[in-house]
Amino acid sequence: MDKQDVIAFFDMLAPTWDEGMIHDDKKISAILENTGVTKGVSILDVACGTGVLIPDYFKAGAGHVTAVDFSSEMIKTARPKFTDEINSGRLELLCADIEDYSPDTRFDCILVYNAFPHFPDGERLIGHLTSLLSPGGTLSVAHGMSRDAINAHHSGSAAKVSNGLISVDELAAIFGKYLKVTTVISNSEMYQVAGRVCAFI
Repeated sequence: MDKQDVIAFFDMLAPTWDEGMIHDDKKISAILENTGVTKGVSILDVACGTGVLIPDYFKAGAGHVTAVDFSSEMIKTARPKFTDEINSGRLELLCADIEDYSPDTRFDCILVYNAFPHFPDGERLIGHLTSLLSPGGTLSVAHGMSRDAINAHHSGSAAKVSNGLISVDELAAIFGKYLKVTTVISNSEMYQVAGRVCAFI
């Protein structure tokens, strides 16, 4: 999988991305709770797309959100929707490759939502994101669909830009190398693995 192909794919989809978005409040609430999103936390939204979760973060009380995507068109589409949040300093929208992103600050919560199969090396990504967590911080990979549904969806036009979604057991094993695993869910409704930085890591 070539990263430039992934960027081009999502640049092409950005203008109509929101039109096909299905937003299930119950699932999103569970995903954010398992990610540790509570009042005042700082969040890194990885592969944020057009910012579909940004309103949910602030609804849950997040203090600051940094949202990163390497598709310039996704960020371009997102920016006008969040003028107030950007101007108030509560939100930072960045077009950047998350694997090269090394900010001075650390984050309480990091979420990769509906995007993990599009990264060429999942374990490398998890290792890098772990290094961006605050002490006690939580990293989460989640999808608002089942693993089977995601893989079926990606078997079409997205086949060239997806590695497929690995089992939660495989992902939990990767998480376990870096974090204390706190959530493992794979059912007909959703998929999520989360882990927390512990003192002994």
